[in-house]
Amino acid sequence: MAEDERARERAERAVAALRSLAAARPGEVTLHDGLPDTGPDDRPVPVPEAVRTVLRETAGMTVGGEPYRFGPGPGPARSRGLWELGRFSAGEGTLHVGVGADGADPTDWGPVVSLLRRSDAYELVVEAPTFTHWLLDVAALLADGPATLDARPGPAASVPAVPSVAVAEGDDAELAALAGRGHALTDLVDLRALPRYPCAVRWEPYYSLGGATADTGASETVLRLVGGGRALLVRSDVSGDFLDRPVTRHRVPDDAPRRAVAELRALAAELPDRVRLEPGCSDRAMDAWPVPVPEDVRTVLREIGGVLVEGAPPLRLLPGVAEHQVAPEAHRMMGGDGTYWPVALARQGRHEALVQVRLDAATGAWGYVVSIPAGPRELREEPEATVLAESLPHLLLTVARYAREAAAGGDFGRAVRQATRCFSPNTGEPWARPAPVDEFAGSDDPLLAALAELPAGTHAADLRDAPFPGDVCFHRAEEWDDRPLARLLFPGAGRVAAAIPAD
Repeated sequence: MAEDERARERAERAVAALRSLAAARPGEVTLHDGLPDTGPDDRPVPVPEAVRTVLRETAGMTVGGEPYRFGPGPGPARSRGLWELGRFSAGEGTLHVGVGADGADPTDWGPVVSLLRRSDAYELVVEAPTFTHWLLDVAALLADGPATLDARPGPAASVPAVPSVAVAEGDDAELAALAGRGHALTDLVDLRALPRYPCAVRWEPYYSLGGATADTGASETVLRLVGGGRALLVRSDVSGDFLDRPVTRHRVPDDAPRRAVAELRALAAELPDRVRLEPGCSDRAMDAWPVPVPEDVRTVLREIGGVLVEGAPPLRLLPGVAEHQVAPEAHRMMGGDGTYWPVALARQGRHEALVQVRLDAATGAWGYVVSIPAGPRELREEPEATVLAESLPHLLLTVARYAREAAAGGDFGRAVRQATRCFSPNTGEPWARPAPVDEFAGSDDPLLAALAELPAGTHAADLRDAPFPGDVCFHRAEEWDDRPLARLLFPGAGRVAAAIPAD
């Protein structure tokens, strides 16, 4: 029997089972009216014959007072391959079915996936491989138990959700293509060979809904099918909450300095009206600077002293740039001489921020690139920073990628402006959670353990766990209590951020 015939046969059995169930339990299970073929033909996605077989007889059902609609309801359809079938567990759980080109196969809709959220705990389950399999499972469940989907048995098998960045940079070419570039807050579930159904997904969100959120929490979990049901992408859409676990970042290549120079030169040659480079300087000139310049930075600065990309704040990497000067009070709060190297002034409305490379005064290392409010009052009253890159070469590679992606679109300047919005702090990007430094006492990590020696009331955040870009907003920490800032510190060349409040 061909697969489309098997799917249609499942649909006929499912309809028969549901009709028998509704007749036997009229007060608990109700089938909705069916749809003529003109109904499915009007759908924004293809409707396989097996699904049409169901829809001709019933467009949905109500079980224990909960409606389940086979296809989109009156609200907007779920985007990117999934529609919501209905809810369970008093509205805390949702059921979704794969549709269209992103569904399991052209003979049926599917898979069917459920997501249950209780407080800060989530349960993600692949319930069935196809829509018609799910209908048969539901009919069997309701025939033997109460009229509720909450009574379904728990999954006896599970598979992990893998960070999409790791998949994108991994050895499985098929999955890597589906992951694209990968995203720090998105995990991927391989649906190719689940051990059995229902199958739990070992996954948790990157955000926390448990107390002490950064703002009014409105974070969500967004599901997306890709590759014709080949994989499921699970994204943490963070809004107003702190991050709750480390992310997987894109690997910065070992030869990032050389690659950054080569890519920027290529862009300047291809897009001379949109990308311009300023000349670098000699080693002799760098030797006279007030801070040591490591070889990875010299590799860049020998060739490039500035990067001007349409729509982005100018990156001027050499010293003596007047616009990089900040008020003495802001300079002191940023750490003072020898602790940072300014590279750009970002303006957002009336606000200004200084993009800078954090330096380790003890070792001379140039580390993370961060953006800090340049206005003394703003910095003092609302201390925060945005972490942009692991290093100056990494920042340049990122800007080059923004330019390359913008060139592939229709409005270069607008696309770059949007991409570099993160150069100004408090971008709305995911927030690392600042904690009082006494929480780090006794840590096995020397960098964190040393934080406990800072003055009482100091808050710190480990930026090694944060995505790029990512905000750290000290003034939104639960115990900061609106105190003014005395000074920002970035131990380990910016791998950790700490804020010392004024007395």
